[in-house]
Amino acid sequence: MLKHRWNQWLDNLGLRVSSLDALPQLSMLAIPVGLLSGGVVIAFRILVESSQGLLLPDGNIENYESLSISLRLLLPLAGGLLIGLIWQFLQPGTRETGVVHVMERLAYYQGRLPFRNAVAQFFGAALSIISGHSVGREGPSVHLGATSGSQIGQWLRLPNNSLRTLAACGIAAAISASFNTPLAGVIFSMEVVMMEYSMLSFAPVIMSAVTATTLSRLVYGSEQVFSIPAMQLESLLELPYVILMGITLGCIAALFIHLLQRSTTLSKRWPIWIRCTLGGAIVGLIGMVVPEVMGIGYDTVNQALLGQLTLSVLLLITVAKIIASALGLGLGLPGGLIGPTLVIGALAGGATGIIADTWLPGDIAAPAFYALIGMCTMMGATLQAPLAALTALLELTANPHIILPGMLALIAGVLVSREVFGKESVYLLLMKARGLDYRDTPLTQALRRIGVASVMERRFESLPEVVEHERVKQALASEPRWILITRDRQPIAIMPAADLALQVQEHPEKTEYSMTEIPAERGDITPIDFQATLQEALTLLNEHNAEALYVTRHTIPGISRIYGVLTRKDIVQSYSVN
Repeated sequence: MLKHRWNQWLDNLGLRVSSLDALPQLSMLAIPVGLLSGGVVIAFRILVESSQGLLLPDGNIENYESLSISLRLLLPLAGGLLIGLIWQFLQPGTRETGVVHVMERLAYYQGRLPFRNAVAQFFGAALSIISGHSVGREGPSVHLGATSGSQIGQWLRLPNNSLRTLAACGIAAAISASFNTPLAGVIFSMEVVMMEYSMLSFAPVIMSAVTATTLSRLVYGSEQVFSIPAMQLESLLELPYVILMGITLGCIAALFIHLLQRSTTLSKRWPIWIRCTLGGAIVGLIGMVVPEVMGIGYDTVNQALLGQLTLSVLLLITVAKIIASALGLGLGLPGGLIGPTLVIGALAGGATGIIADTWLPGDIAAPAFYALIGMCTMMGATLQAPLAALTALLELTANPHIILPGMLALIAGVLVSREVFGKESVYLLLMKARGLDYRDTPLTQALRRIGVASVMERRFESLPEVVEHERVKQALASEPRWILITRDRQPIAIMPAADLALQVQEHPEKTEYSMTEIPAERGDITPIDFQATLQEALTLLNEHNAEALYVTRHTIPGISRIYGVLTRKDIVQSYSVN
């Protein structure tokens, strides 16, 4: 009895959240998604930082520079080998992690993210960062957050359009908890991963980001990730130089994407343990000479912001970080690329700031000011996400004076990377390197926001191929729109109820009717799951060349219930209205 009532409650919840009117329900669900996503990201960060504190000298979580030269080689090498051996024994599908995996599951699997991949991401990325590999924690956090939202939706058996929204909530929560930037988390989720803006998604995503940020501040306080002194543009005459810096960062972003793309393509057929070991060896060899490339590198960013690095050191670390991060990630080391892009941008921006301070006349903004703009520009040009990058810059600095020059440099960098070098978002290019494509047309966006349960016609009756006159009269008494013709209790065709009513009216003397022989507009029909979206419905209709779908759901193992009928005309009308 309890199980039956639970299933009934889930069905009613599914019907409520399958439509565009589900904003209150999804906003309430966003709170537990934010708590779970934020909690998982905090646990991931605690695991990484506590392990680094035990491993590195003086308990400094980013003090890889104090390791001996031999340890700077052996630690990434051993970490890469260990990750490769673990990955070798996992199923190929379980090895798929990171933002690209999330986008693939959103595009091809309706937002259903497996739990086992998140476990592999949690421990694999932690091991990679602890080993000193040149990767970030934000990409793994996005994966963990998206899986948290998706798993809650799957547990509640929500429609697939709601799963996508809850996954977006988890992504925003993860970025918010990582950077203490709730607004940047919302924009990142919508612009970079979902690549769409809709009113149905905005309110739940904001709620989730706020919840996760609150939880993160309870644990870590409200202190920002980077130490940023107050600064501003000294003269409008600097703006042409800011544009030139943006162009330079756009070239660097294109180079980074190209190296990452090529290393991914060239090594994808190699055994995974060889790839990860080689990636660790490359990081270790570079780390022997330039130890600043090891780990996430936010300590190096803080040094650049405080003006503690010379021009030659900044340029050396920039080149080393580009090679170590692009090749390491391309060879399959689990980790994120957002962190490395921020580090590369800060270092390259700081270098251009020192050059400006040396060669430009008059009062010039501090090199740290250019380092901040460089972070924003490199991130935006690599991800092709100018709004997310600019929002992150504003939240990290709390400085409105940086918006104008930041916008100029950012747009220059984004345009150079995309238009001059032909580079799309790095995540889209990595998907294409796997032979995948992100389905993102306006029609696809509109259809996958709506669940079949909110559009299906519930006025139907099921009748066998041959049926008695009295049974037909009983069926027509409920004024159905459609008749499902069944064979052995399985629907085989559909016909308008009006055609059957006409036959009864014209031939009242008949004692039985053959549903497959009477004159009627019959059509082929195929099943679709109750949780599916209109995008999936349209795909099924085209694949099976069917005229209609019947919406079904398993209530208990082996037994399913038909909830309604969906035609191609219903889909078109729904799209036109919404």
